[in-house]
Amino acid sequence: MLPASQRRNVQYTNGRRRRLPDVPGLRLERRWWDEGALVAGVDEVGRGAWAGPVTYAAVVLPSDHRMYKLRDSKVLDPRRREELAERISGFAVGVGIGSASNAEIDEVGMTAAIRLAAARAVDALPSRPDVCLVDGNWDFLAGYGTRNERIIGGDARSASIAAASIVAKVHRDTLMSSVCPDFPAYRFSSNKGYPSPDHRLSLAEHGPCRLHRQTWAPIRAAAGLGDPELF
Repeated sequence: MLPASQRRNVQYTNGRRRRLPDVPGLRLERRWWDEGALVAGVDEVGRGAWAGPVTYAAVVLPSDHRMYKLRDSKVLDPRRREELAERISGFAVGVGIGSASNAEIDEVGMTAAIRLAAARAVDALPSRPDVCLVDGNWDFLAGYGTRNERIIGGDARSASIAAASIVAKVHRDTLMSSVCPDFPAYRFSSNKGYPSPDHRLSLAEHGPCRLHRQTWAPIRAAAGLGDPELF
């Protein structure tokens, strides 16, 4: 028989066992809370998009209350993400959002833009955290002045990172939907700037708009400035 901790993540459908997504907990945060540290989870969205910004969120959860039903934003439907983002804004000790625009990505490159957006998110918190839990194996806040713990798969393991992933996703999706009427040919409300089939077709027919990352090879190809084989 599965241990109790694993049985909670198993569901039976038509007699077949299906493992549910892991529930991110507070174990990683609690180790730092026990040392008296203020802890923020930090996560991003938009890195792989062809248009629009890369966006980070930083979320500080309270150490004395638990918010249930948090999940990695990628396993939630849009309605559930929006509901949770609203709950997080009222529940969290602090929420910060930072972006680097497509123009900044073109100007400084994606690596520097990621560092810029992440620092802006942490700067937007009401209080500077002592520790940042960062999703992935790269410390994009190195040199920022906080202690940073890299957590691979952090949005499935840390409630703070999961909350940040939800806030960042909802913020950026809302932004891309809001600009869709100004650029109807690209259907940003449906693809959010990612290279979906309809987005690729729109680029092939219309070329890039000012929200596209002009230095990226597929966008340069669409504008007739690069190798069309890359598009």
